Amino acid sequence: MSRPRRIGLLGGTFDPIHLGHLALASAARAALALDEVRVVPARVPPHRPQPGASVYHRFAMAALAAVADPHLKVDDIEAQDPERTYTAVTLRRLHAAGLAPSQIFFIAGADAFAEIATWRDYPHVLEAAHFVVISRGGRTASSMRTTLPELASRMIALPPSGGAEAVDLAHPSVFLIDTPIPPISSTAIRARIAEGISLDGHVPPMVADHIARHDLYRRVPPTHGPDAAARELHEQESV
Repeated sequence: MSRPRRIGLLGGTFDPIHLGHLALASAARAALALDEVRVVPARVPPHRPQPGASVYHRFAMAALAAVADPHLKVDDIEAQDPERTYTAVTLRRLHAAGLAPSQIFFIAGADAFAEIATWRDYPHVLEAAHFVVISRGGRTASSMRTTLPELASRMIALPPSGGAEAVDLAHPSVFLIDTPIPPISSTAIRARIAEGISLDGHVPPMVADHIARHDLYRRVPPTHGPDAAARELHEQESV
């Protein structure tokens, strides 16, 4: 009998998506033998200012970034929601669509997971999926044992090369993966754009082309609605 599919989720604003995000997805997939990773752009993020690019452009950029990797998919489950999007709500929707908590692997940088106690429905959200915590933002994944000692008993360290087959995946756990991730941030990328600095080595070339073609992050977004090409990409890539 074949094992159940393992679905990674990488949520975020992706304003814009960059090579650091893609490295997180790749690291999680390698360590846990994930069948696919779904990139989930948020329409209205709960803990951040309003994004600089429309959800259609951010979805389009995520779709362009995923083109080169057959294991990456872009999911508009949050992009279609006009309300603020929360991980707990998204996970419940995936359960309703037929995915068990043991099949879902929510990917987070250590800097974000360190604030898990502020997330909606904490600590119950930890029962809704596995969480995959990867070193990022100056924090190692292994440091979560001391940062969040109340969760240490459910934490399992995994080498970047894999090893999930040797652990029990039936019950939601917190997997810790210490591996180098490029120190890239969307904030720094927007600053580079504003200063006219090349994005080489920061975003995939097709994303850089999209940003330049639509003059993103250089001016106030238009008020007449999303760009037609970005909307078309969203419709083509929606899962």
